[in-house]
Amino acid sequence: MIDSMGKLYIVPTPIGNMADMSRRALEVLEEVDVVACEDTRHSGRFLKALGLSKKLISYHDFNEQTRAAQLVDMIRQGASVAVISDAGSPGISDPAFRIVRVAVAGGINVVPLPGPTSIVPALVASGLPTDRFFYEGFLPHKSGSRRTRLDKLKGFEHTIVFFESPHRVVKSLRDMLDVLGDRQACVAREITKLHEEFIRGRLSEIIGSLGERSIKGEIVLVVAGTAYRDKSGKDNG
Repeated sequence: MIDSMGKLYIVPTPIGNMADMSRRALEVLEEVDVVACEDTRHSGRFLKALGLSKKLISYHDFNEQTRAAQLVDMIRQGASVAVISDAGSPGISDPAFRIVRVAVAGGINVVPLPGPTSIVPALVASGLPTDRFFYEGFLPHKSGSRRTRLDKLKGFEHTIVFFESPHRVVKSLRDMLDVLGDRQACVAREITKLHEEFIRGRLSEIIGSLGERSIKGEIVLVVAGTAYRDKSGKDNG
């Protein structure tokens, strides 16, 4: 149960399968006064599907500094606020971390809930080492900048996890092949959804497998680090 003191709750939402919504997350959303979200239309539909009607306040890259101050003021006045993203855990590849930063600086109690994220299922299903990994997020959109960033990552010994859009995934894989070498990798697509798919193999094999396919949905790329050896004992690259 939420106490009478205002708090900032970080509430993950399902990345595709609504059954992944935790009981605790649902209870928090039922009881908070305000829900801060990336897209009020999207989140309004989401809350309606849960049988909830809440005051929604939008936050995004262009208004978050102002919104963060407003939310902190509300919490200081006794309101409890939940921050949600369109899918997954707020603060991972979305601007919610700025709200958390302002709240922490203002002495607000921040309560993070565990929950859905595409990073962990993609990693554990990839077949690549999970004892150590590096989350890179999205690579730059342009090939030149993307290759420059990959060059800085090519010496990493541990598994690397990327987010990528469907229309750039093949281009990114080709840049990875050129810069990192022909490493073991996995393309995880539409995790938890109807068309969930994991494409595993060396980068060259995955590129060949994708071919001219029309690729849709959310994508996570998992790429082996330099220390990984496949079953044949062959080094990466």
